Amino acid sequence: MARQLFPTIQDEIAALKKERNAVLLAHNYQTGEIQEIADIAGDSLRLAQEAAKTRADVILFCGVHFMAETASILCPDKKVLIPDPEAGCTLADMIKPEDVRKWKTQNPDGVVVCYVNTSAAVKAESDYCCTSSNAEQVVRSISQDRKILFVPDFFLGTYVKKRTGRENIELWQGYCPTHMLIQSRELEQLKREHPGAELIMHPECGCLTKSMHLADQILSTEGMVRYAKDSSKKTFIIATETGILHRMIKDNPGKQFIPANVNAVCSYMKMNSLEKIVASLENLQYEIKVPKDLADRARRPIERMISIV
Repeated sequence: MARQLFPTIQDEIAALKKERNAVLLAHNYQTGEIQEIADIAGDSLRLAQEAAKTRADVILFCGVHFMAETASILCPDKKVLIPDPEAGCTLADMIKPEDVRKWKTQNPDGVVVCYVNTSAAVKAESDYCCTSSNAEQVVRSISQDRKILFVPDFFLGTYVKKRTGRENIELWQGYCPTHMLIQSRELEQLKREHPGAELIMHPECGCLTKSMHLADQILSTEGMVRYAKDSSKKTFIIATETGILHRMIKDNPGKQFIPANVNAVCSYMKMNSLEKIVASLENLQYEIKVPKDLADRARRPIERMISIV
């Protein structure tokens, strides 16, 4: 596309999207300015569902690498782009496909449930994929007599184990460094300072086991957005990555949203920018393409994730 002058960078992106027949998907942890120009903003489950049904030729995924991989697996005929190829995920890096293969060799009748925050290679070795929105439902769908390995997030797995009452769930010791910054003592202090506020917590929080009793709701980011909109309460303490606050504030004028920790910011999620989006659409960079043999194996657990809501 020849360079043109546009009143704003947002206008330039809109023109590029139209020319490329592109859809822009943004995770709830992206910056507010990216969420504002997104066709869809949401959590991992919603974005995977939207990617699966889009008629666009190009999917520009403003999130992190594993999310773009998931879109590539679900849409092998589409061109899936990510604005910054270095936008990774520390949690996803904590589990390798060989780890899963080793466990399956030791537990031939076992079932592996992987959080969506994993690489395509790990998904290909797993039986089910899940998000924080439907992890409990996915586990409940598995026969009680089957041993489960839940990877890689220990805290989400702990929450699911408690909710389902299943003792035959083995938990991987992975964690999200951003959610580990949220501590129970801070939540207790905020609850004292705002006695009428509702505490909404993400199940990745590192203080989950110590703070579950403090939480009014434990929800995925999309669940948080919906709950805050429907609740009659006016003040909320939000225990997750701070990017979610943009949507909450926008959707709920007159309500107050207090971050559990202002430093709970994912540096990977913030690597994308409007300038990088322009470059990505202009040059069709950086494409994420999962090899067919790997994608075919990873597609089944992802499709199971999408079907269980």
